[in-house]
Amino acid sequence: MELKRREGESVSSFLYRFSKKMQQSGVLKEAKKRRSRARAVNKNKRRVGAIYRDEKRVEIETAKKLGTF
Repeated sequence: MELKRREGESVSSFLYRFSKKMQQSGVLKEAKKRRSRARAVNKNKRRVGAIYRDEKRVEIETAKKLGTF
């Protein structure tokens, strides 16, 4: 996006016009979205996590049955 300051335009009005154009274009929104995007977890890590959660669930269930949880 390219904006040029008009002849006789004050800096504050130029900044106002620039920020309006940026808001309308959606460039800033897209940049913020990409900045906070997390990388996808690979298949193996998901599988290991699922196995761990399953083991923990079984461990908690047995502890509840024994009355130690």
